[in-house]
Amino acid sequence: MTTTHPAIVLVMGAALGLLSCGSGPDAAANAPAPVTHTVTMEAVAFKPDDLTIRVGDTVVWVNKDPFPHTATSKDVFDSKDIAVETSWTFKAAQTGDFSYVCTYHPTMKGVLRVKPST
Repeated sequence: MTTTHPAIVLVMGAALGLLSCGSGPDAAANAPAPVTHTVTMEAVAFKPDDLTIRVGDTVVWVNKDPFPHTATSKDVFDSKDIAVETSWTFKAAQTGDFSYVCTYHPTMKGVLRVKPST
């Protein structure tokens, strides 16, 4: 009959507990994969006009109107001209709620809400 010393049982239990924690290199594997979202510019509006994403996600603005638009958020992003039937891409690097407009059509307004990636 084999007996196990109580201290060994305690150390083994602690080691197994640490292995099951969500820290270390495997924690990144549990983070959601980046996603690409699309905002359509159509009928002089952003659709959707309120979008929630995560840091690391990408937003593509696609212009379906017969004239150029912009997606401009002061000090955060500025697409410049997005010509007819073209797009512009932005990858979110910081959290926050960012209001944006089309500089040519100030009634075109949107909000990009960026949450942490985890």
